[in-house]
Amino acid sequence: MPLLSGAVVLVTGANGGLGRELVEQALARGAAKVYATARRPQEWNDSRIVPLALDITNPDSIRAAAAQAQDVTVLINNAGTSVESDAFLSLSDDQLREVMETNFFGPVALTTAFAPVLAASGTSAVLNIHSVLSWIALTGAYSASKAALWSATNSFRVELAPQGTQVTGVHVGYMDTAMAKGVDAPKASPKEVARKSFDGLEQGDYEVIVDDISAGVKLGLSGPIADLYPALASNARA
Repeated sequence: MPLLSGAVVLVTGANGGLGRELVEQALARGAAKVYATARRPQEWNDSRIVPLALDITNPDSIRAAAAQAQDVTVLINNAGTSVESDAFLSLSDDQLREVMETNFFGPVALTTAFAPVLAASGTSAVLNIHSVLSWIALTGAYSASKAALWSATNSFRVELAPQGTQVTGVHVGYMDTAMAKGVDAPKASPKEVARKSFDGLEQGDYEVIVDDISAGVKLGLSGPIADLYPALASNARA
């Protein structure tokens, strides 16, 4: 039976973009219930969708969500943030901490809080939305936070395997959402990213490589680091 058939899914950052697609496509694949979470959750015209207030940077909010959603079988860590100027040399301490709290510490704390809930279901999964920037640091804080989440995903995969919880990480380049609205580059649609993410999850894949950009960068990790960073290659030739 497909993993999402009859599942109870919790999606962070569910109000728009990829989060909304994940909610809708989970239901289309047979999920029985979806907790659609956000700091200020919106109303949904579907009795199968349960709006749930959740601030993933607040430990009390995480504990309250885990206590309320005791039937979750699939946890999706989708919520993320970035700041306008992401370079380490221009970030304030508060900005750096905000990015790391939302993109790394939050998903780690949420996964830890829900691990016993997932264990109780017998068949369960965690789906983490990474980025191609997990592997190539074209931004400072955002790349660092996604690289840390990628590493945490790999650790959780090992730690949660004995309880029967599958852990899948998704890598995607630019996506056609508000976060990437100022980027002039090919972008994947949220619908495509959600579809490929769920395809990989239901196939038991450890990683989902959504687009050619992510595939190319992952392949490039086996070569010289300067090949991934044109500025370094230029300096080396100067």
